[in-house]
Amino acid sequence: MPQPPKVMHLDEFDRIDGPQTLTWLPVRHTLGIRAFGTNAYVANQAGGDVVEEHDELAEPGQDPSASHQELYFVAHGHATFTIDGSEHDAPAGTYVFIPDPASRRHAIAREAGTTVLSFGGPATFQPSDWETAWLSAARMQTDPDQS
Repeated sequence: MPQPPKVMHLDEFDRIDGPQTLTWLPVRHTLGIRAFGTNAYVANQAGGDVVEEHDELAEPGQDPSASHQELYFVAHGHATFTIDGSEHDAPAGTYVFIPDPASRRHAIAREAGTTVLSFGGPATFQPSDWETAWLSAARMQTDPDQS
């Protein structure tokens, strides 16, 4: 018998006080996800952290494959991400992808309640055939001579 899906609204996750001014929602742990890391963070106040400053390099003594890429999605509110010293405006609906595990990242909420979802894991993913098929079909509609 297949495992049933788990469906939860963001407001249903436990809220755990995190470092400094953010609240952590343990999405991966709660849902039992093992394929990738994912969590959510909520800034308690404007000007507060919504992603604490860090990188994603493996800790000394860890297997280097513990380093991973991260993708953030601003689900609610507005944030400013600083990545390797460069600022990036990120209103609700914005994805921020950080391919280099060594990149230093940090995000500050521009309004209270800003909520950022994070997804991460080692760069081992192999796209499904459907992705290539959809991309090819779209290209053929805009440029039929493309092979």
